[in-house]
Amino acid sequence: MNFQARGPWGAAMAAPKRQPECSTTGPRRAWRSAAAGWALLCLAQAALAQAASAGGIYSCIDARGRRLTSDRPIPECLDREQQVRSQDGAVRKVLPPSYSPEERARLDEQRRRRELAEAAQKDRIRHDRNLLARFPDPATHDRARQTALESVETASSNNTKRLAQLEREQKALSDEAEFYPNRELPRALKSRIENNKAAIEAQKISASHQVAERQRINARYDEELAHLRRLWAGAAPGSLAASTATTDPVPAPAAAR
Repeated sequence: MNFQARGPWGAAMAAPKRQPECSTTGPRRAWRSAAAGWALLCLAQAALAQAASAGGIYSCIDARGRRLTSDRPIPECLDREQQVRSQDGAVRKVLPPSYSPEERARLDEQRRRRELAEAAQKDRIRHDRNLLARFPDPATHDRARQTALESVETASSNNTKRLAQLEREQKALSDEAEFYPNRELPRALKSRIENNKAAIEAQKISASHQVAERQRINARYDEELAHLRRLWAGAAPGSLAASTATTDPVPAPAAAR
């Protein structure tokens, strides 16, 4: 039998219409796809963060104007600078371009020459400042010249006295040799004459060395004085040609002592 539901007043009630079921297959797939994308993005960010904490993020602009980033040196930018950034974006260091061995050798030579020139300039500045500190006026420099010449003058004076003494001894030996006309001189006298002659020759050589040393000292101080006059006139230290002269005392030659 067929029974029909009725209401409180006996009226028949219509059966409720069945609602169509909603399909969840489409939204689930979309959600899964979005989740997978977020996961990949998170993995990429984690990889970049790990690279930044380890070796840094390499960044450059290639020949086509594109900005490239990587966790290692970028091959497309080997001919230009690459910035290495830390995780917070700060530049940690800059990698120079990669050059051929010939280019690298040329750049190294240029850098070496530049460093030598800078060191030489610093030496000139230090040298000029030391000169000005040591010789603030011409009188101070002249006193230094006289001091440097004192040892040579003393040695020259001693050499002159010694040479005069040897010449007196030579005359005495010559007088003694006159007692042996047409005869061979005694061995002792002959030895004394030869030693005297050698000593006189040595003193003459020493005297010539002292003359040369006096000239060298004066030439050195003359050159230094010309350099100092320009510094005293206001030239900046290091701006002039380097002076080869020095003001260190020079000992007298060994033969003149």
